[in-house]
Amino acid sequence: MCSLGLFPPPPPPGDVTLYELNNALVCGRLSEQLPLAFQSQVPELPVLSLPKEPLKAHGRLEPSARPPFIHHRESLWKRCLSAWRDAGLCGLLRELASAEDEGLRWLRTGSSHALAMCRWLSSLHGSLFPHLSLTSEDMIAAFSQAVDWAGCTVRAFAWHPHTNKFAVALLDDSIRVYNSNSATVPALKHRLQRNVAAMAWKPLCASILAVACQSCVLVWHLDPTSLSTRPSSGCAQVLSYPGHSPVTSLAWAPSGERLLSASPVDTAMLVWDVSTETCVQLQWFGGGGVTYLAWSPDGSKVLAATPSAVFRVWEAQMWTCERWPTIRGRCQTGCWSPDGSRLLFTVLGESVIYSLSFSEYRGEMQGQVGGSKTASIVADLSETTFETLYGEERIGGEVHSMVWDPTGERLAVIIRGQPEAPGSQVAVAVFRTRNSPVFELLPCGFVRGERGARPQLISFHPCFPQGALLTVCWSSGRISHIPFFFVSALEPRASPRRSPVPVLGSVREQPLFSEL
Repeated sequence: MCSLGLFPPPPPPGDVTLYELNNALVCGRLSEQLPLAFQSQVPELPVLSLPKEPLKAHGRLEPSARPPFIHHRESLWKRCLSAWRDAGLCGLLRELASAEDEGLRWLRTGSSHALAMCRWLSSLHGSLFPHLSLTSEDMIAAFSQAVDWAGCTVRAFAWHPHTNKFAVALLDDSIRVYNSNSATVPALKHRLQRNVAAMAWKPLCASILAVACQSCVLVWHLDPTSLSTRPSSGCAQVLSYPGHSPVTSLAWAPSGERLLSASPVDTAMLVWDVSTETCVQLQWFGGGGVTYLAWSPDGSKVLAATPSAVFRVWEAQMWTCERWPTIRGRCQTGCWSPDGSRLLFTVLGESVIYSLSFSEYRGEMQGQVGGSKTASIVADLSETTFETLYGEERIGGEVHSMVWDPTGERLAVIIRGQPEAPGSQVAVAVFRTRNSPVFELLPCGFVRGERGARPQLISFHPCFPQGALLTVCWSSGRISHIPFFFVSALEPRASPRRSPVPVLGSVREQPLFSEL
C-alpha cells in the first residue's frame, strides 16, 4: 500500500513545480522556461493571474427577502407560480399564507397550518440530515470540489474535452472562456447565474457549456467563430425543476446525449434531454440528496455521492444501482479509470484512498452494476513529517478532490491537511498509476505553487499527447499548467468491454457491504 512516507520531500520554499520528467517532478523559479526540447510540445496556454480585489461576490439574501422587481400588484396565481418555481411547496404555501385578498381568508388559514406542518417536518428531516439547515451558499461551499469555494477567486474550472479551451467561473459569478487559438475571451453573465458550483462542456460538440447555479442549470450555446466578448443571455437555456436547488454537480454522458444534475436537497438526480428541456428523475430514497456525480469514461456507470454515509453506483443502461455504506462519513470525491473498471474514492474524515473494481455482465446478467463487495485501501495519506534543509514540513490528512488523467497513468490528489494542527498545509500529491495487468499506485511527488498560495482546484487536460497536463487553480488567483512528460502504455482510453483486474496483495481489505 502506498503512503506519503514513500514520497520525495516537497520542493523548497520559493520554488514552484515546473514539469515532470523521468518519473520525477522538477521544480525551479517561476520565471524558468521548459527545456528547449519540450517547449514545442506544450500548447500555448494562457497562464492566468486573476486577483480577488476587482471581483465582488453577490451579497446574501435572507430566505424571506423578495426579488426587487416582483411586487404584490401581480395576480395571486402568478405570484404562486413564481414561488413554486423558486422555492417549491413551502414557497407556494408561504405566498398563499401572506395573501391579502379578503375573500381568501380560509385559504390563508389553511395554508398557514400546512406551512407550519411543513416546517415541523422539515426540522425533523433536518435533524436527520443536518446539511438541510444550511443556507444555499454554505451548502455549496460544503460540497464543492473547490477547497475554499466561498473565498477563492476561481470557483469552478472545466477543460473542453477536445480542444485547448477552458472555462473559469469567478467569485463574481461571471464565467470566462479562454482558447489558445483565439485572443477573444468571452465573458458569460446571466441573471440566474448565481453561486456557480460546477461546469461541464458537452462532449462531441464545439461549444456547449453546462453551468450548475443556485436555482437552475444554465446551458450556454457559444459560437466558436464569434468575436463577441459578451454573448447575449439569450444564448443560454434555463433548466430548472422544483425542489432541485442548489445544483452542486453536473455530468455529461460521454456520448453527449444526456446531462445529469444533482442537488444536496433532492434525493433524485435528474437526467436531462437538453434539446427538449425535459428531465427524468432517478429517485432513490435515503441519503438526504446527491452531492457529487462522476460518469465513467466508457459511459457504463455513474457515481452518485450523498450527504450521508452511503454512496451509489448506477449502471447507465437499465439505470439500476448498488449502494455502499461507508464506515465513518460521506463520500467526498471519486474518479474512474479510463476503461470504467475501477473507481477510486475517498471518505470525509478518513485519510485513505479506497478502490472498487467492477465486473462486466453479459446476457441475462446484463444491466447489473457488478461492483465488488469490498473496497480496498490503496493509499494511506496520514500526516507525515518531512525533514528538509529548510526545516520540518507536515503534509497529510483528508482528501478533498481527486482527478485521474485520461491515460490512466497519473493521479492527482488535493490533501486538505489538518486545519487544527499548526504547520499543516494543503498540498497536491501526484501518483503514478497502472490499471493493467494489476493495479499499482506509486509515489511521484508534490506540486508546489508560489509562496503562500494554496491549491483550490485541479483538472487534467483531456487530450495531451505527450503524457498528461495538470491544471492547478491557486488561492492567489493564478492558474498554472504543469506538463508530465512520459510515454503512455497506449492502452485504450474508453473501452467499455474490459474485465476488472485484481488488486495487488499488499493492499488491505476494508469491508464495505454492497446492497442492491
